[in-house]
Amino acid sequence: MNKINIGLQLYTLRDLTAFDFEGTLRKVAELGYQGVEFAGYGDIPAEQMKSLLDELGLKGFSSHVSLEAMRKDLQKEIDYLKTIGAAYMICPFLMPEDRPQSSEEWCKLFSELQEIGTEVSKQGLIFGYHNHDFEFIGQAGEHNAFDGMFMQTTPAAVQVEMDVCWVQFAGHHPIEYIHKYAGRLPLLHLKDFSTDEQGQMITLELGQGSVNLPAVIEASAKAGVQWLIVEQDVCQNPPLESISNSYSWLKQNYLNK
Repeated sequence: MNKINIGLQLYTLRDLTAFDFEGTLRKVAELGYQGVEFAGYGDIPAEQMKSLLDELGLKGFSSHVSLEAMRKDLQKEIDYLKTIGAAYMICPFLMPEDRPQSSEEWCKLFSELQEIGTEVSKQGLIFGYHNHDFEFIGQAGEHNAFDGMFMQTTPAAVQVEMDVCWVQFAGHHPIEYIHKYAGRLPLLHLKDFSTDEQGQMITLELGQGSVNLPAVIEASAKAGVQWLIVEQDVCQNPPLESISNSYSWLKQNYLNK
């Protein structure tokens, strides 16, 4: 069976990319990652970014694009991604001011995401939404807002990018949710975590926390996931060391098996 592609969410290395974007990408490629998911482009023009990715043998397969940026100039965001050869545009987060406070507001947001996703799809890209925990707290009718979102949008317009840490942190079972969205789940954030004394999340290198990662990977393969994306929101070690350790875990527990 073919292995799922392994990518890195560059938000993990945000302090390094802010200082040296190109050099950081080179180090990611050297570690063995097949692709990257962007969280900003470091003011690098799209053509230049495409040349750099090609040189390094990295696929710039996806990007986290804020709802604000999509509202401001969706075409600009689409054009950049098409130029670098990306396949996915992901809404990564809702700022507090954009976060619905009622079922009606959630439904209004779902309609907007459907509209954005329809336009993105028309232009040859795939639009998706990346969860945190608040989507499981918010209510949209009789369902939590996460489930409501994908009930009130179409798979053709809005796909799932599931973050298993936040699913588990919100009190749900990642494996069950992976199975539930099989066929609509091309991207999955493979992460690990524990909690502190206040119950807040501490993101960890793969294999150091409470997520059943082998079961997540197995379920992901069955669900049709195309990319497993390593992300660590906050690293306890230097970030490059952390992503190296996580990739080593993947080699030992998945890629080399």
